[in-house]
Amino acid sequence: MNLKGKQTFQTDAQAIWNILMDTNKLAAITPGISKLERIGEDQFNATSDIKIGPVKGSFSGDLFLVDKKEPHAFTLKIKQESKIGNADATVRILINEVEDGNSELSFDGNAKLSGTLARTGQRVLTGVASSLTKQFFRGLEKELDSIRETIPLEEIKEKPVSTKKRQNIFVQFLNWLKGLFKS
Repeated sequence: MNLKGKQTFQTDAQAIWNILMDTNKLAAITPGISKLERIGEDQFNATSDIKIGPVKGSFSGDLFLVDKKEPHAFTLKIKQESKIGNADATVRILINEVEDGNSELSFDGNAKLSGTLARTGQRVLTGVASSLTKQFFRGLEKELDSIRETIPLEEIKEKPVSTKKRQNIFVQFLNWLKGLFKS
């Protein structure tokens, strides 16, 4: 299953990166994540609850963050299992600054699905992935709006998130992506 999406936000790449690296914020904006735990350097254990039509599943497994290039790119490697099937995915995340101080967040990847999950059908899975992606982008936009209301944009741009917070955010984001792949 191919996974693709993109959205433009009225902020710079560093502000988006900082949110994606903050575990609490990432968990709050990512649909389906019920648990995200750091188990090593750029390695996380995640649990996500996903519903695909009449089929529900709780997925758990590992997420890895590789090829990080702050604040513009990273790759997520996801391996999740559940009673309704398994997912193994790799997704490249890009944050590119575009015109007028805006930035575009995009992702492109592939997921290999097995079990009932794989038999659900491409059309249903594509719909679920699209819905989860829209929810995530709306959540990210709301988080950016709330930050803009309390902190001047210049301060957001100049203040990188600590390594520990970055890793936690990636864990949550990986879990969300994991949920997309299993959908």
